Amino acid sequence: MIAKIPPAFILIFGALLVPLIRNRRIQAIYMLMLPVLGFVHLLYLPHTDGGILWQVSIFGGSYTLTLLRVDKLSLVFGYIFHIAAFLSTLYALHSKDDTQYVSGLIYAGSAIGAVFAGDLITLFVYWEFTAIASVFLIWARRTKRAYSAGMRYLVIQIASGVLLLGGIIFHYRATGSLEFGFLGAAKGQATNFLGLTTVGSTMIFIAFGMKAAFPLLHNWLQDAYPEATEAGTVFLSAFTTKLAIYALARSFPGTESLIWIGATMTIFPIFYAVIENDLRRVLAYSLNNQLGYMVVGIGIGTHLALNGTAAHAFTHILYKSLLFMSMGAVLYRTGTANGSELGGLYKSMPYTTVFCIIGAASISAFPLFNGFISKSLIISAAGHQGLVVTWMILLFASAGVFHHSGIKIPFFAFFAHDSGIRVKEAPLNMLFAMGITALLCVVTGVFPSILYNILPYSMDYQPYTFPHVITQLQILLWSALAFVFLQKTKLYPPELRSTVLDTDWIYRKFLPGVVQFVHVIGALIWDAILFLGGRLLAGFLGRVEKQYGS
Repeated sequence: MIAKIPPAFILIFGALLVPLIRNRRIQAIYMLMLPVLGFVHLLYLPHTDGGILWQVSIFGGSYTLTLLRVDKLSLVFGYIFHIAAFLSTLYALHSKDDTQYVSGLIYAGSAIGAVFAGDLITLFVYWEFTAIASVFLIWARRTKRAYSAGMRYLVIQIASGVLLLGGIIFHYRATGSLEFGFLGAAKGQATNFLGLTTVGSTMIFIAFGMKAAFPLLHNWLQDAYPEATEAGTVFLSAFTTKLAIYALARSFPGTESLIWIGATMTIFPIFYAVIENDLRRVLAYSLNNQLGYMVVGIGIGTHLALNGTAAHAFTHILYKSLLFMSMGAVLYRTGTANGSELGGLYKSMPYTTVFCIIGAASISAFPLFNGFISKSLIISAAGHQGLVVTWMILLFASAGVFHHSGIKIPFFAFFAHDSGIRVKEAPLNMLFAMGITALLCVVTGVFPSILYNILPYSMDYQPYTFPHVITQLQILLWSALAFVFLQKTKLYPPELRSTVLDTDWIYRKFLPGVVQFVHVIGALIWDAILFLGGRLLAGFLGRVEKQYGS
């Protein structure tokens, strides 16, 4: 029976006991043990034909729910989600905030539960749990901006769940199946503009796309993540969007529309990231860019490409968490993450500086760092399929990533001009979390077989070939030269206090403004109606009194 327990239960139900433990040291050990126990349990889960370990029937056997399904795709996401839960919890220990502890562990557990769900109803339940639990990581910052951003975030996440539920209902009526499996179009089937066949599958696709931050559906990410607590942003960066990537890889591999959607995702965030002043928001745009690589891999749909998506999700969680950790440490010590207010912090935060540089090298796909061994899989897959334009876009986006995350983040936070800020180094728990994450970035980069051996499909791929290494180094070199040239000629956008307008302006400013305008106009019209009505009524009563009065 123990073998049938979903790993998610360990984190979700274990989190409920956290507030009852009043000794902070015992509480910390207990919380760190939860993802460790979940990971060990995951290692010993039996593998069966079809991977189904636990099913239950409901409503008299009318529906069958698969609460635990284990295969190689779910395992690779399960492994990294447990690692991320451990590192995020370790990073959060300084906060002594039970709200963050409980919500973070339930959030991580819900994402893990969704990964091992075998039916769409179970997926939906965990999908909504991730939305509800994660918003408390934003509200835990306890500022007006965090509350407003959290409300907008919650609306988008719940809307994604409602769309998912509607899609499940339509899909079940059309097919009679609740299986969480392939939902794309078979060869020869008539499809819509997204390459899908039914209303249900299209609704599910869009629901997944909202959580994956597709273009025009993306701004909840840049709006909410920078407003969360230091630890909250680390949690958020690991689970929500990668759960969506997993769902797309499970349900829509080979859907060609994902290629152009993903390619667009790799490009447009670059320009916003370059002009953005808030360095945590820069990383949020960068996150969007990296998701694009994964989406392209799913759209290509070959074994190499899907391996690339799974590998890049794994490595991305590590290096993006490391970058958010370093900027969270800066925010915690200085009270700001704005590039215009920082600089020279390498003098007082040397360890955080080193860890940030490792994260920057990883996201930039420097050889010997983990971003290189995962990103090259997807780029190679595009080349093997003859997708020349996509291949070129991915290379250009790779140069852009180095520009805004590999250089801009560490440069403006720790170097650039000396802001004169002198603070303590990050707390020990933060340093340990960053150190372990940095070590994993390097180890998986130097020894890629560690990651390659757990990918969904077997393959014979060597990332460290002469063409791969030289091509990537050329891209990095030209990007670095471009940054230096723009800096020296003062053409690079300066780090200034500013507001970057993105499509979220529509629902943050424009629509509320329209509602307020309509309210004001409506009130004026209503006052005018009351005024004129009163005058008319007074005139009528005056005539009545004059005619019939005594």
